[in-house]
Amino acid sequence: MSGNHFKGHEVSCCIKYFIFGFNILFWLLGMALVGIGLWAWSEKGVLSNISSITDLGGLDPVWLFMVVGGVMFILGFAGCIGALRENTFLLKFFSVFLGIIFFLELTTGVLAFVFKDWIKDQLNLFINNNIRAYRDDIDLQNLIDFTQEYWECCGAFGADDWNLNIYFNCTDGNPSREKCGVPFSCCTKDPAEDVINTQCGYDIRAKPDSEQKDYINVKGCVPQFERWLQDNLTLVAGIFIGVALLQIFGICLAQNLVSDIEAVRASCFFT
Repeated sequence: MSGNHFKGHEVSCCIKYFIFGFNILFWLLGMALVGIGLWAWSEKGVLSNISSITDLGGLDPVWLFMVVGGVMFILGFAGCIGALRENTFLLKFFSVFLGIIFFLELTTGVLAFVFKDWIKDQLNLFINNNIRAYRDDIDLQNLIDFTQEYWECCGAFGADDWNLNIYFNCTDGNPSREKCGVPFSCCTKDPAEDVINTQCGYDIRAKPDSEQKDYINVKGCVPQFERWLQDNLTLVAGIFIGVALLQIFGICLAQNLVSDIEAVRASCFFT
């Protein structure tokens, strides 16, 4: 009887090694992202002057690598080691952590839908803060240039937002050669040009508004982003639903494995 009772409770090898294999990829990818972030900070001299992390007025894109990589590393470690060693504490931690992330994503999505105008104002404020810090960090500069080129936009709501930057504003006391200009990423692209003209935005805002549109993209990045979301709503919704289903699937598998482990331990205890 005891032998038959014991055979009735077994840890599923398929679930165990599926969780292990899936999470080891997350673990390695998380380590890679953290490593890239540390390397980027090392190249910028941040690691030798830690206080400079908080000096930047805008967003340092390296933070994205560090935060995302850190979360993936912790989740991957808990899921990988928890499944391999059949450690119920790590598996429960994995499930709860993944559940918290899912809840935060769901809450963020609902709040973003309900408070659309507030989100738009915050996005405008966020972009303007990064415009002020455009020349302070090369990674931030590349991120802004990529955004403006990809969405064919300039500034948060228009090119005049670049007045917020000390190098591009039109004040009389501005000695910069870029005075009353915009970054090259605001310029309309000429397919015939093989080499990017980084000076194409010089003095462009000194021209009348009717002439500016011939040289630069005059639409702001906030309305362009809204338009992109509307045009790609199915894709964006599909990605979010896919990520949510993966998270729910991971939680269910981990909880199933925990139940198997606890059942086997209980059967061993009573035999």
